[in-house]
Amino acid sequence: GWLGDLMVSGNSGLAPGVWILFLIAAAFAGLLRWTPLGRHFFAIGSNEETARLCGIRVERVKVLAYVLGIGCAGVAALLQFSFLSMGDPTTAEGYELRVIAAVVIGGASLSGGEGSILGTLIGALIMVVVDNGCTQMGLENWIQDVVTGAIILAAVLVDRARHLQLRPRPRPR
Repeated sequence: GWLGDLMVSGNSGLAPGVWILFLIAAAFAGLLRWTPLGRHFFAIGSNEETARLCGIRVERVKVLAYVLGIGCAGVAALLQFSFLSMGDPTTAEGYELRVIAAVVIGGASLSGGEGSILGTLIGALIMVVVDNGCTQMGLENWIQDVVTGAIILAAVLVDRARHLQLRPRPRPR
């Protein structure tokens, strides 16, 4: 039925699931960029206590962020089920590391308060290319995990170096 066809290429050359990804990404990019809720997400990610002092209802916004994240995880589960056409609870085991790598490569800071949907999509694309390259080279799964970890480490080091350069230096007296 329709669920099995979500990841099958149609007349447009792209599967309906890819169009769903683009629609959700555009909706969340708009939410983060042009709504007060999006600014609240960034404010809480940057400094939760400061956001609370500014009058943002931190607990309510965090619950909403988790609800939206769970909704996106549900859509991803449907797309994964459509792609595999079977249910297996261990299918996405270890994806957490790949997701973190994609987000960090995409420019989000582990310190919080910065990042973009477009950057995350580019980071995910880079991770897919790395995973496919490792598979084509015949590397074992544990080696792919080491490569992913090395990519995360490199991205975090770049992020840290960038933040150290942006921090103002105290003037000598």
